[in-house]
Amino acid sequence: MDVPLWFFVTCVGVVGIKLIRPPWWLVALLLLGGYLLADSLLAPVIDTAVK
Repeated sequence: MDVPLWFFVTCVGVVGIKLIRPPWWLVALLLLGGYLLADSLLAPVIDTAVK
């Protein structure tokens, strides 16, 4: 069974927010940081590490 990465990350995020209840600014910072990191020079390195 293949689960899309975006779906898995969304599910983990929702469960994490409900259980841990971090501040919303931290959630926004992590989302923005992950988005910016995915478009950086480190993207190929992260891609090979994930696969």
